[in-house]
Amino acid sequence: MNILITRPLIDSEDLMGKLFSLGHKIIHIPTLKISPAKTESVDLNEYDAIIFTSANAIRNLTVINEEKNKLCFCVGSITEKIARQSGYLNTLSAGGTVNALKNLIINSNQINEKSRLVYFCGDNVAYDLDLELKREGLKISKIINYKSEKITDLNDQNKKIITSHSPDIIFVYSLRSGESFIEITRNHSLYPLMTGSKVMCISNKVASLFKSDGWKKVEVFNPGEELLQL
Repeated sequence: MNILITRPLIDSEDLMGKLFSLGHKIIHIPTLKISPAKTESVDLNEYDAIIFTSANAIRNLTVINEEKNKLCFCVGSITEKIARQSGYLNTLSAGGTVNALKNLIINSNQINEKSRLVYFCGDNVAYDLDLELKREGLKISKIINYKSEKITDLNDQNKKIITSHSPDIIFVYSLRSGESFIEITRNHSLYPLMTGSKVMCISNKVASLFKSDGWKKVEVFNPGEELLQL
């Protein structure tokens, strides 16, 4: 099976290795370039809990008084894994969706209206988690600590690979990544080669993007469960 992965290599290397070991052909077309945002160091002593909606937010942390036992709410298992690898010990995973993360936070017996939360995220988010939590009466500071830039070009080698081995499955991990991928297919006239491809999307919002663009085989998956979709 030909499987196209759109995530940056640092986030997809383990998955690609597992897929390769199962005999699949891997096509890696990253659609976003991640870079740190210019921010002041954040004093974690000012907060009771941290919120992470992506591994990139953890990788680009600039903090002082880093307390590894600080309560960390993570959107899913992959983000929680990166938090653990970074030394954070008190982590909770919401299972993969931001809405589930919101419910995990507001229903936590460790959080109340006096708690101070800090939310680290990128410059482009599909869900205003901070506003939703404020509507629930919680105190939250949003810190944008990384930027994502669309990659809409494709080198000749990758174009040749797609032309020769059209993907059976395409994994897309964010709305912005989906937008980039669609632009790539348009810029290089690749859509006719992918009419049989199944697009696996991380959320219903991403799936709606592809459906509205005319893609026929579109499904939603939970991150960390890619192997179950094969």
